[in-house]
Amino acid sequence: MTIDSSSDAADGPPPRALISPELPPVPAGPRAAITAAWVRDEAQHVGRLLEQARLPESDRQAAQATAADLVARVRTRAQDQGAIEAFMRQYDLGSEEGVLLMCVAEALLRIPDQDTADKLIRDKLGEADWKRHLGQSDSVLVNASTWGLMLTGHLVDLADHTKRDVHNAFKRLIGRVGEPVIRLAVRQAMRIMGHQFVMGRTIDEALSRSKKGDNASYRYSFDMLGEGALTTKDALRYLEAYRQAIHAIGKSGPGGHYLQHDVFAAPSISVKLSALHPRYEHAKRERVFAELTPRVLELAQLAKRYGIGFTIDAEEADRLEMSLDVIAAAYADKSLDGWQGYGLAVQAYQKRAPEVIDFLADLARRTGRRIPVRLVKGAYWDSEVKRAQVDGQLGYPVFTRKPNTDVSYLANARRMLEASDAIYPMFATHNAQTIATVHRMAAGRAFEFQKLHGMGDDLYAEVVPADRLDVPCRVYAPVGSHEDLLPYLVRRLLENGANSSFVNRITDEDIAIDELIRDPVETVSAFASIPHPRIPLPVDLYRSYGFERTNSMGVNLANDQQLQSLAEQVNAAVGDWRAAPLVPGANAAGPDIAVTNPADRRETVGQWRAADAATVELALKNAVAAQEAWDTTPAASRAAILEHAADLLEQRMPAYIALCTKEAGKTIPDGVAEVREAVDFLRYYGQQARKLFAPEALPGPTGESNTLHLSGRGVFVCISPWNFPLAIFAGQIAAALAAGNSVIAKPAEQTNLIGYYAVKLLHEAGVPEAVLQFLPGDGATVGAALTRDPRVAGVAFTGSTDTARAINRALAARDAAIGVLIAETGGQNALIADSSSLPEQLVKDAIGSAFTSAGQRCSAARVLFVQEDIADKVTSMLAGAMAELKVGDPGLLSTDVGPVIDEDALKMLNDHAARMDQEATKIAEVALDADSAHGSYFAPRAYALKSLDQLHKEVFGPVLHVIRWKGDQLDAVIDAINATGYGLTLGIHSRIDETIERIAARVKVGNCYVNRNQIGAVVGVQPFGGQNLSGTGPKAGGPHYLPRFTTEKTITVNTTAAGGNASLLTLGD
Repeated sequence: MTIDSSSDAADGPPPRALISPELPPVPAGPRAAITAAWVRDEAQHVGRLLEQARLPESDRQAAQATAADLVARVRTRAQDQGAIEAFMRQYDLGSEEGVLLMCVAEALLRIPDQDTADKLIRDKLGEADWKRHLGQSDSVLVNASTWGLMLTGHLVDLADHTKRDVHNAFKRLIGRVGEPVIRLAVRQAMRIMGHQFVMGRTIDEALSRSKKGDNASYRYSFDMLGEGALTTKDALRYLEAYRQAIHAIGKSGPGGHYLQHDVFAAPSISVKLSALHPRYEHAKRERVFAELTPRVLELAQLAKRYGIGFTIDAEEADRLEMSLDVIAAAYADKSLDGWQGYGLAVQAYQKRAPEVIDFLADLARRTGRRIPVRLVKGAYWDSEVKRAQVDGQLGYPVFTRKPNTDVSYLANARRMLEASDAIYPMFATHNAQTIATVHRMAAGRAFEFQKLHGMGDDLYAEVVPADRLDVPCRVYAPVGSHEDLLPYLVRRLLENGANSSFVNRITDEDIAIDELIRDPVETVSAFASIPHPRIPLPVDLYRSYGFERTNSMGVNLANDQQLQSLAEQVNAAVGDWRAAPLVPGANAAGPDIAVTNPADRRETVGQWRAADAATVELALKNAVAAQEAWDTTPAASRAAILEHAADLLEQRMPAYIALCTKEAGKTIPDGVAEVREAVDFLRYYGQQARKLFAPEALPGPTGESNTLHLSGRGVFVCISPWNFPLAIFAGQIAAALAAGNSVIAKPAEQTNLIGYYAVKLLHEAGVPEAVLQFLPGDGATVGAALTRDPRVAGVAFTGSTDTARAINRALAARDAAIGVLIAETGGQNALIADSSSLPEQLVKDAIGSAFTSAGQRCSAARVLFVQEDIADKVTSMLAGAMAELKVGDPGLLSTDVGPVIDEDALKMLNDHAARMDQEATKIAEVALDADSAHGSYFAPRAYALKSLDQLHKEVFGPVLHVIRWKGDQLDAVIDAINATGYGLTLGIHSRIDETIERIAARVKVGNCYVNRNQIGAVVGVQPFGGQNLSGTGPKAGGPHYLPRFTTEKTITVNTTAAGGNASLLTLGD
């Protein structure tokens, strides 16, 4: 449904289309089926998979017998078990020490200064309970990790009294030898652990090791360790590393190649697409396709030249289609004809796995060569669940139960085996039941198993030999430094080290073999609920916590089908929008004022008409007259109207996204978030009203009743800003209405159209027109007249500190009841990072916090305080990552930073930049292209400052200021932040809990965010508002906000006035 608007055409260029210019052609056949299956119903899908995974009874019994035999044989090897299996049983996810050890090791390897490393040792290890682990295993690694090798680099036989009181012994040892010795020892332990998990520090070392001893029994796929590229420099460095690795692997073959060998038996290289492109994301599809596809093809051609394998790893769900498009485009190149080594991984935990396999089989048949496919469970399950909840998706792209994934794995294994003409199946698993079932399914067809290096050695020693299952196994072998190992290692431990995982349980004699190898088909068939009963659908997120509130639904901007629908609807909604005062009985006369698009001032998007003094006066009379009837309307009825408005707004999201982009210059993701926040406010305050407006019984003596009642204050004026023209506008209004007040809403002059159509929607939902009135106009005519009027009971305001002060003075100067002011104002928001923080994550969060919404958020990061020990690396990375940002048309998904709101904002930013160019050192400035010529665009910048004193006020736009600090200056940094007088948001990046707690306790801010960005507060989850110069409180979207709009009344009744106290007199013994 679209918003009604005038059909009169406006002069100027044709309206800029939203979203659609970048949409790809609609795919057909197997490719289209992948997207269609994104959030399919889990119960229905698992029902189909159960039938596909189920073996005939005779085969099932044979597979179970094989699995039982495998487990029994592995357990006989337990005396000489692999070090990693022992480690993971000792340090599973139920073990605080195991997780702490990973955190300590990962951070220590990245911390360049000793003082911070020492703090981390104290913080993470000083309180650990090592007693439960020391001496419980004969494995060198476990004992090394708990005590000996961790501290000394060689095995130590501990005294009995030390073993009995390890905790205090550990604390004494820290006190005696100090953190530096322990720091060195932990690093030594990590080198030993790294040797277990990593095949080699270099590809040559890994190749040499792969040919020695028992290793020679396996095939290998070498994985060059490293996380995703943040900059083009990173991507090109990884590309070169892959090139050199392919050369080395290829040249290791007999005669310097593997051309005469079966390519399925030859060694291979595993490639991550995220390492090869700094913006490997759906919104950058066109750029990714143009730049990444040639890189993939080049590496594939090089692998073909040597006759080795080439496998592309699977990553997050929102990259799936894009990855398949890149993979397929390179795969189909004629230069690869005759070579069958080009493969990829498919994740069984994704509900779309069957369609992906069908797509690959179709691609292979059309191209005329087989595709090696590695079936894995999947390594990003927790983040996929969280992302779907955060984004308000319809469902999850992954299964919510591990056994469901196990069923999916078996069903898709069968699918791959049945497509053996097109696919060479490769099954990555450490599960004996899976191994036995797949072996039975294969019925003699060729395939291979795969395992992680350092894990499953005992199990596969019973699989590979000719006298056992006689199936080849390929080792996924990481190659790289210890610094690159740890993120990989933590992910693998989280994926495979949980108590429920097979690796963790296979040698646990307390677990019966029959239980361990239970057929997942049998397990899932017995579930009363196929989806996990404690993982609610995103829409029911808050209900799962006991709150009767529906989560706002978003748009999956990586789903092309949803994007196509959204594009059609937002473009259909664009028209010549008109806004005028909404005041019953008024007829505002005056000129129509043109509204132009901040992205292109040549485009007129609508007109608005200001309220005059007579209209303001009539609005006040209407509001006073209407308030009492609204206040006596039951709170549940008021709440129902607000909830109906939320439903309408959610249904019409595309129309309001169009308004936000065309009038306020918001990007599409920002528009989605804006509408969702407005919906959340409407529902949250409705829910709060139902709860708070029920009379509250109070304690007292027998013979009387005491109840507390809330009611509205009267007339509330809501003055909202242009930077959140729908969310904050709706939030202020919803709270005031929910509390029983009549409302006069004055939007920012820059965004009158959005405010007008929001009020029209609230009227449609059932709010009486006199209860909610709309007064567009300037501050002098409308705002000042309202705030000085004695009939106004309160003002809700979001904007500048100076304007809030003016409103406060106006309210105080009236000869009237003392008015209420609820103000949320600006901030000089800082982000503090010590040297234990992860630079890559820090830079991502700093860029997101500083430049999202063109820096026009109250919560945006303005100052980054970075410890000097990592400052060079961070600033270099920041400059490189900023170079990847695209400034431009906010209606295109590929745009990162849109325009600022108007020419006044632009002038302020240009003036500040001119001063900074003279007084500070520029770190980076994002390039503007020709597309920005006609809009209010400001190039995002970062400057290095010497002191916070160089900033005299908040700079409301995309400018980040970086200040270095020494490790012993943390308190001085906090003091400087507090001394600004502002206190809205603060970001903290650190791995040290004591540091985090110290900063959080001392800093005077309303919202503190740790190891994430510092924007995007969610209603009812992160109540938003500041302290001191940043606002009065209470926090919007929090439990204390609504009561500020109310008055309280206590009613006391003497219940014995008409006779005796019956309840007391009839009280039994």
